[in-house]
Amino acid sequence: MNTIKRTLALILSACAALTAGFGQSAQAENEKGNEMGKTINGPYTAESSVRDVMNDPVFGDYGRLLLPADEYYWSGDKLRNLRLTWYNYVNTEKTVEIVNTLRARAESGEQIFYDIYSEEEKAADPDKRDTGLFFFRGEPGARFAVCNAGGGFAFVGAMHDSFPHALELPKKGYNAFALIYRPGAQTACEDLARAIAFIFDHADELQVDVNDYSLWGGSAGARMAAWLGSYGTAAFGEKEYPQPAAVIMQYTGLSEVYGNEPPTYNCVGTSDGIASWRTMQRRIDAIKRNGTDAEIDIYDGLPHGFGLGIGTVAEGWIDNAVAFWERNMIG
Repeated sequence: MNTIKRTLALILSACAALTAGFGQSAQAENEKGNEMGKTINGPYTAESSVRDVMNDPVFGDYGRLLLPADEYYWSGDKLRNLRLTWYNYVNTEKTVEIVNTLRARAESGEQIFYDIYSEEEKAADPDKRDTGLFFFRGEPGARFAVCNAGGGFAFVGAMHDSFPHALELPKKGYNAFALIYRPGAQTACEDLARAIAFIFDHADELQVDVNDYSLWGGSAGARMAAWLGSYGTAAFGEKEYPQPAAVIMQYTGLSEVYGNEPPTYNCVGTSDGIASWRTMQRRIDAIKRNGTDAEIDIYDGLPHGFGLGIGTVAEGWIDNAVAFWERNMIG
């Protein structure tokens, strides 16, 4: 547990160097992707006001959680120029698709957001008001994934680092949740443990299969997925729930291996100034030596925070990750 606290300071200091390391090349990719944003059908377009989306009555109070609760970490007045601190691959086409999809489902009467804490718990700890699960429904009764965005444990970069993944997984039939958590390594893991407990305890209502679930994450979110996979939910204040069938990790330089890791898939770029591909390779090799399935995709020249990798050499990595998850399903 102390390992989590020690690594937090290292993560934050490393993230501070992110934008300087690859801003120009990533920005070019972002602008290239943004040109396609206007083709998405729905009430929102690339020219839609970010504030109008967040304040749309269809989303109720949780619309504010579409972007980081601390506004210091995001900027831009239109969807086409939305920016998140440390992330230069925010793709407008995908952003527009996400908000249009969520709006259409909410407008149809579908519940797309779930509180994971009670009103009493939120009253006792007001920070818990900025938590919850966005639900991207797949096939009724299908297995589920929980996607955890990065943000250096300072904010939750969901619009780039978990919503896009949660949007794609239902296209493959799976149910997907995107967790909005309290920044901070310890609190983030507590919130993920509570989210897992919530899904298990409400599986019938949610119409999900709790067998062989997976935990996904990018950067800080990948650490959350790995820590919950290895330590388990009981280490973070919940009762013990089954270990995930697979942990899917993007660009995080976690090195610890305890011998009880779930099957683990990684992907990273060779030009990542925060998460060394060599560190990730060594960890995957160590997990494999312990007799556990593990796999890594390394993308030449790609920096940190590439998300789905749209328009980059990593595009399509999510198909590899899903195939890895599927081969480790035993239920």
